[in-house]
Amino acid sequence: MDKKETGLKAGGALQPVRHRAAKQAKLVLEDGSEYSGRSFGRARSQAGEVVFTTGMTGYPQSLTDPSYRGQILVSTYPLAGNYGVPVKSKSGEGFFDEQGIPLHFESDRIQVSGFVVSEICDEPSHFTSGATLSAWLEKGNVPGIFGVDTRALTVRLRERGVMRGKILVEGGRDLTIDSGLVPNPVADVSNTELKTFLPPAPAAKNDKRLKIALIDCGAKANIFRCLLARNVEVIRAPWNYDPGAVAYDGLFLSNGPGDPKDCGKTIAAVRKAFTLGKPIFGICLGNQIMALAAGADTYKLPYGHRGQNQPCIETGTGRCYITSQNHGYAVRNETLPRGWEPWFINANDGTIEGIRSTKNPFSAVQFHPEGCPGPRDTEFLIDRFIAQVKEGVK
Repeated sequence: MDKKETGLKAGGALQPVRHRAAKQAKLVLEDGSEYSGRSFGRARSQAGEVVFTTGMTGYPQSLTDPSYRGQILVSTYPLAGNYGVPVKSKSGEGFFDEQGIPLHFESDRIQVSGFVVSEICDEPSHFTSGATLSAWLEKGNVPGIFGVDTRALTVRLRERGVMRGKILVEGGRDLTIDSGLVPNPVADVSNTELKTFLPPAPAAKNDKRLKIALIDCGAKANIFRCLLARNVEVIRAPWNYDPGAVAYDGLFLSNGPGDPKDCGKTIAAVRKAFTLGKPIFGICLGNQIMALAAGADTYKLPYGHRGQNQPCIETGTGRCYITSQNHGYAVRNETLPRGWEPWFINANDGTIEGIRSTKNPFSAVQFHPEGCPGPRDTEFLIDRFIAQVKEGVK
């Protein structure tokens, strides 16, 4: 008997989809190299920047990470889809909490332009699974390609660097290699208005609840979960909003996609926030934006750091942490101005993984302390930031 998977028709009805009958597909890179496979998810052609991740698990979180906006993601781990996707309705939507924060994903939609895997699992097995990976991608109108030699593809991306590419499906239209480029991906994934999130626990009597302004450049949902779990109020502001227009005790700079130098309004807002002296903490893109606001420079990495196993060494202590990362740009060490220093260093390639001010409570890391998928070995850095905020309001 042929293996089957659960698909989703428009309107939510279920239909069987047979991978054996899947259409031929290929991934074409800008250097002319091609990788053949078969289509899963939505059978459509799509272009984007091709990047790879070394994570072994966590594909529902990775595929919904706004930092992957406009990118075709390659999984170096051979098998994907073995534990399904935690959606719980025929419409393919996941659960949200009472404030609209996704419970199982990192945003409210699939953010990648395409997904490339070696093997796709037809029959997932996990108690949280409500749909197959293929059915979920189909519902999200996102193409996938399986049967690809992802080892050879990853070697090419490591040697040549990140490249533009396109997934072409048999019978579908051809695309230009540039058609998947997103001019301003941060604007594409940021919210457009202020929104306040309240923690579940009430404020203690005579205790001032801290207010954290979060500049949303494409913030992962777990950032909100981690902050709210620490009983603070979070005011989410758009990427181009001046946080000084609201009263806050601490400022948080989120992750996000693309080149940090395209976020001129955010950089200007952070530079202005420096003058207030209130604690500031940044993650991922937030690290690059803080560096640019301080007067340093950034550059594009050959193939980026994407995965859940990046070793980072804390300067001073020499302690090494295993971190979750997703970024394509880094801070130039030699451009850090006086009063700033590297905080964490990548043990693999020596790139800066965090910076901090030597005079003020301003710091940021390139990795994800709230890592979802994990590890979350460095989540204590969020506690450190909250402690700085508390100290500042005394």
